[in-house]
Amino acid sequence: MSELVARTGRHQQRYEAGYRLIAGCIPFRFRNMEETSGETSEKIVEVLMINSTSGPGLLFPKGGWENDETVKEAAIREAIEEAGVRGDLVHFLGHYLFKSKTLQDEFSPEGLCRASMFALLVKEELECWPEQSLRRRSWLTVPEAIECCRHPWMRQALEEGFLKWHDSGMTSTMNYED
Repeated sequence: MSELVARTGRHQQRYEAGYRLIAGCIPFRFRNMEETSGETSEKIVEVLMINSTSGPGLLFPKGGWENDETVKEAAIREAIEEAGVRGDLVHFLGHYLFKSKTLQDEFSPEGLCRASMFALLVKEELECWPEQSLRRRSWLTVPEAIECCRHPWMRQALEEGFLKWHDSGMTSTMNYED
């Protein structure tokens, strides 16, 4: 059993102007692509997605940003809790607005959310993690991930945030202040 425990509840959640603040990441790694002769050619990027606990489709780790942590700490925590991976945040992908269909509360009665999303270079896959009984991990190519992505805003983060950054040569550094 994991010594890590997932945070639950809303008592420490951050809100701003009617939006619940969310932190998340697109975990990724590089895999060598082999040619038929067995020689390694180029490296391809794969992203890690997890199953949703509330229906079909895959998603990226994300969750509420709490009062006692920075947005970067929250994104790293969510990657550990939901996907069981550790790594380095290497790029801020942007803010993405969405409406939660299930998580309205007194501070966000309409369920409005603003997600701060990051690219997380995975360095370790944990054998045990807090939500392993609820989640399955899937490594996918970016085109596969686009097809499987449950939420339009996550697809947008992948296509307009991650893919744009990746295709630019991943030269920009972390550009988000806590």
